[in-house]
Amino acid sequence: MPYQIQSYFLEIKKANLQKLRKDIWSDTPVPAILQVGDTRNNIAICYRGSYTREFRKRSYMVKFMEPNTFSDAHVIHLNAEYRDPSLFRNKLSLDFFQDLGVLSPESHHVNLIRNGSLKGVYLQLESVDEIFLKKRGLPLGPIFYAVGNGANFSLYKKGKRKKSLTSGYTKAFGNESDDKYLIELVKQVNNTPLTDFPRIIFKLIDIEKYARWLAGAVCTMNNDGFTHNYALYRNSKTGLFELIPWDYDATWGRKVSGGIMEVDYVPIGGKKTNHLSFLLLQVPEFRTLYRNILEEILETKFTVPYLTNKITSLHQTLRPHILRDPYKKKEIELFDGETEVIFQFIHDRSAYLKKRLKYLKS
Repeated sequence: MPYQIQSYFLEIKKANLQKLRKDIWSDTPVPAILQVGDTRNNIAICYRGSYTREFRKRSYMVKFMEPNTFSDAHVIHLNAEYRDPSLFRNKLSLDFFQDLGVLSPESHHVNLIRNGSLKGVYLQLESVDEIFLKKRGLPLGPIFYAVGNGANFSLYKKGKRKKSLTSGYTKAFGNESDDKYLIELVKQVNNTPLTDFPRIIFKLIDIEKYARWLAGAVCTMNNDGFTHNYALYRNSKTGLFELIPWDYDATWGRKVSGGIMEVDYVPIGGKKTNHLSFLLLQVPEFRTLYRNILEEILETKFTVPYLTNKITSLHQTLRPHILRDPYKKKEIELFDGETEVIFQFIHDRSAYLKKRLKYLKS
């Protein structure tokens, strides 16, 4: 059943809009009003993303001020998904991770109208913060966003030793003292002999959930997802870290640029630039666990029959809204062809991975 797409009405004074446009790289928000249905919310808003800020259709970070929550959220992200011809790869990915048992943000599409002018279809992303944890009944614990390629679980970045072991991360939730958990994790990953690796590292990471996250990243083929595009959450009850996927638009066969990505671009073990995955895959216990999980996913969930209804529903729901999107309506033929692009990718990627399962045998 296609889901409903709401309209969000953004009211922002001309002077504040000019302020945003004057420095698109600024993370300093400006005041505005966001109306959804009959509810008017005082908000603070700014652009979000890295290279995407230079696009004609930009993404936003919205913080609710009064009331300070909206639909059980204090912060939401409105992603333009500008380079994705389908506009639903990100949602498809995050929902897929949920199916795999991986913590993953909720997402849904909305129409954004700014000062009476339609700005098109956006994907609303749930923020990974303390409210994210509370909604799921999870113990509070520090959350680190991987915001740069320095989030590679290594002591080095591009051959140079890092000045800080928290390099590549920004803290989304937690206290300054919580940095010690991240620092300890990186130290142990790099200083523990391989013979002791399972005994030490398995006490720091939820190893099954890590294997499921890795399988999801490998199946969807997010080339950027191994050294950033994830959040790192430490469960204070178990003392174990979990990875949460984030920004998965360049997936299902499309590059960040929007071009087609070769089906073998990401190997079955993920990118070796993720030092933790590289080391874990040398541990027989983890390699067997990962192989079994990936094999099951390839037989049950990463299949065209399993994903057809989801993909078709998203396409059918979005199509009438794409026809009105000022940035996308001229690309309707490209949009209409995306379901087949994704189906072909699933078929080819699955075949590629199945052939390489033998390399994961202990």
